[in-house]
Amino acid sequence: MSWKRFAAGVGAGVAVTMIAKNTLDQKESLLAPEKALKLVKKKASELGTIEGSWVHMITEQYEKEQLAYDVYRGGITIAEENGTVEAYEFYVDAVSGTIIDLKKQD
Repeated sequence: MSWKRFAAGVGAGVAVTMIAKNTLDQKESLLAPEKALKLVKKKASELGTIEGSWVHMITEQYEKEQLAYDVYRGGITIAEENGTVEAYEFYVDAVSGTIIDLKKQD
């Protein structure tokens, strides 16, 4: 085996490894959807007792005030202190976990 072929093989292996690592790092930088839901439930518990919740497991694009975000979308049902039960829809930034929007459903 020649050194040139060996060096070319090692170089190709390193390149493939770097590409794979970058792809995995991008996916790993996203917050788990369950963690995003947990953050929303913690914050929403200030509004009342949480009766139910759900979250989409796949991120989607959401635009607010001309800014685009990768978000998890979900919903939460809250029994408020006055006895009413209200449904809310939420959008959580998939990278930082920031609640971008929490809308009461009509």
